[in-house]
Amino acid sequence: MRDKIDVGRTYQSQTRVEEWMTAEKAGNRGVDVLSTPQLLQLVEDASMQCLAPLMDANEISLGTHVDIAHLSATPVGLIVRTEVEIIKVDGKRVEFAFSTFDEREKVADGTHERYVTTREKFKERLEEKLGS
Repeated sequence: MRDKIDVGRTYQSQTRVEEWMTAEKAGNRGVDVLSTPQLLQLVEDASMQCLAPLMDANEISLGTHVDIAHLSATPVGLIVRTEVEIIKVDGKRVEFAFSTFDEREKVADGTHERYVTTREKFKERLEEKLGS
């Protein structure tokens, strides 16, 4: 780590919901709203961006846990704001609280955990798993 990860660090991003992001495109016919998997992707992206300035070039963070409540539907065209805050640091484990909002209301909230490691260690684990 380039810098210490502090509890309280925040990040937010905004994304306009596009048709490819909908539950319809994920196979839920007739449901033209932001899908839960895409919502989670927004949370993961914001969490990675929150950590990015603190990490060395050879480090990555991996999603290890998520607890999400998808509270309301967001139609195509609306903007979603994703807010993350680091609430706990335990060694290489970093826990975030998150909330997302569209232009009308809260869309989701929950927690997300990421694990910081190096690209080399990650590749070693994959090679072990593959039996190489």
